[in-house]
Amino acid sequence: MAGYTGTKQDHLRRLRRIEGQARGLQRMVEDDKYCIDILTQVSATTSALQSFALSLLEEHLAHCVAEATLKGGPEADAKVKEAAEAIARLVRS
Repeated sequence: MAGYTGTKQDHLRRLRRIEGQARGLQRMVEDDKYCIDILTQVSATTSALQSFALSLLEEHLAHCVAEATLKGGPEADAKVKEAAEAIARLVRS
């Protein structure tokens, strides 16, 4: 079971909103909107994606990583390493 199973519908709603924002960006370019207005929307979309990623990461840590660390052993080490790598990717993006 995924760590986000309980909030799956909330995540899907957020992703649909983000998808709408991305489509709005396409329309803005198609309609030759002002560059700064488009960049403002890019910033908002980026922020929404980052917020989603952080929420998902929090759930992963609270469920998947916590569960693995309770069991201990190599699986716990692998989950912690995997989480650290995901955090590093988010920080670099």
